[in-house]
Amino acid sequence: MNLYVSNLSYTMTDEELQGEFAAFGNVSSARVVKDRETGRSRGFGFVEMPVETEALTATNALNGKDVGGRPLRVVEARPKEERPQRDPRPGGGGGGGGGSRGYGGGGKRDDRQDWDRDKRS
Repeated sequence: MNLYVSNLSYTMTDEELQGEFAAFGNVSSARVVKDRETGRSRGFGFVEMPVETEALTATNALNGKDVGGRPLRVVEARPKEERPQRDPRPGGGGGGGGGSRGYGGGGKRDDRQDWDRDKRS
């Protein structure tokens, strides 16, 4: 059973996370998710426990338990959702031009069909 663990201390390691759950049974993997740029914990992780009864016991025991000064939140992980493929080009693609910044623009738009800008009233 795959478990989602949130509200982790930002200093928690994979080994510490595994240790919390190992007291309740076999842990096949424990991973604290880290920020790609900084390498710092993002405050959540995943724990895989192959025996469902052990995973449920760990969930009940650890959900709300204070670990590292923070109460853990432990729930069954949902399957990862499919996301659209990102554009491999730098900047993510999309968007387009920025337009002129020097002249015009700004004012209110008048959507009346009979409006003539040369004959402003």
